[in-house]
Amino acid sequence: MSKAIATFLGAGFLRPASGTWASAITVALAIAAYEAGLALAIPLGLVLALVLGFWAVPIYLRETGGEDPSEVVIDEVAGQLLALCFTVIPLWRHGVEDLLFGAWPGWVAPFLLFRLFDIWKPWLVGRADRMGGAKGVMLDDLWAGLFAGIVSVALAGLWHGVVQPWL
Repeated sequence: MSKAIATFLGAGFLRPASGTWASAITVALAIAAYEAGLALAIPLGLVLALVLGFWAVPIYLRETGGEDPSEVVIDEVAGQLLALCFTVIPLWRHGVEDLLFGAWPGWVAPFLLFRLFDIWKPWLVGRADRMGGAKGVMLDDLWAGLFAGIVSVALAGLWHGVVQPWL
């Protein structure tokens, strides 16, 4: 069971770039939930990924003897969902119905920024990554998701508050 959760039902075995695959699958599932009228499933999914990830990752690491194996991607799922919550929930609260095409920056920016911060590992992301163990595996992606969400909101604010009025 811990293997299925840690690898996000095997998505962690997709190559190359298993973390990117897991993030893309997460975004696709979030868009599907949003389009089906289940926007609140996104933060609920985040909570579920956090609880299950903090349970499954330590078990999986003990069983495999790995530090941060590339197949462990439940951390990417949690971080990506966190990043998406920053834009998707406000869009839902404002009654935006079409996330996929109508508000596409609301999912593209968090996806790209999350992958950037997860790979680049600036500041607290890198510090958490260097912690090692299950805690470090999970926390670096949560920091990356937090930073991606904040930057996504800042970019949306710049676009809607500064650039768009001048167009």
